[in-house]
Amino acid sequence: MTDRGATNGGSPVVHGYPHLDTVRAAVTALYRRMSDDGIRRYDTSVAPADVAFADHDDLHLGVQRVARALVQQLSLPDARIIVTFREMEHAASVELTAGPEYFIELNDRFRRHRRDIGAALAHEITHVLLHRLGLGFPGTRDNEILTDTVTTYLGAGWLLLDAFREDRDSSQKLGYLTPEEFGYVLAKRAIVFNEDPGIWFTSPQGYTAYTKGKAQAVRDEQQPPLTTAGWSGRHRYAKDRRYALDHPGEAADAGRPYAFETLPDGLRVSFPCPTCHQRIRVPVRGRVRARCGLCHTVLDCDT
Repeated sequence: MTDRGATNGGSPVVHGYPHLDTVRAAVTALYRRMSDDGIRRYDTSVAPADVAFADHDDLHLGVQRVARALVQQLSLPDARIIVTFREMEHAASVELTAGPEYFIELNDRFRRHRRDIGAALAHEITHVLLHRLGLGFPGTRDNEILTDTVTTYLGAGWLLLDAFREDRDSSQKLGYLTPEEFGYVLAKRAIVFNEDPGIWFTSPQGYTAYTKGKAQAVRDEQQPPLTTAGWSGRHRYAKDRRYALDHPGEAADAGRPYAFETLPDGLRVSFPCPTCHQRIRVPVRGRVRARCGLCHTVLDCDT
């Protein structure tokens, strides 16, 4: 089976967060498949020096070196890596086989644009990891979003964001996520592992997208009923809570990240874990500490 990666061939780059729900579902699926302990084994991102590729480097030796570093980063078995170049529509493709070897094809243009070879390889090698984990989403679009998300969350996807470049006359973007969505996932990882990926960027546009995605990721950490929520969020939450108490059984505003449920023993509220996005359900009784059963994050709440 062959899987093909995506490339932007100079057409306008989409910005913003059109795939955010799928990205969050991908993070949840990753935690469910690998567990928190499994993900913790990826506590260090691939180092820039290990995937750097200068124009004067030998093409085939350099490709082998970078591919091996990414295989190691993604904790895949050390095996023979065969990388070839050819004219193709997509950035790259990979053969998804049961055997230990890795068969990857790269777009011929990477012969001339070697600095982005690591980004293309990272996406394709993650396809191998997901195939061997048996983790996938239905449909090509969602499965590619899953791949970009996992690549980034496991420490290799900052390369894809660093490959983003855009000016008045041209643009380049690898992967299916928008630049800001890449920045969002990268920031979510940075929060978990206390990293500072901002120092790795060579692309100013990539760095800007990271800062925007980081702001979105921080907002996840500041939603009620978390005690870190701001005044306006707390005020809105209190108003919704009063409504839920006065109108048991009625659905609240569907646009809220939290939802109330009336049970025989009282009111409960559910909300997404800011780390893995699995929903957490706690009683409404003031200050409580909640522990996510999936990623084990401990959260201080004011319900």
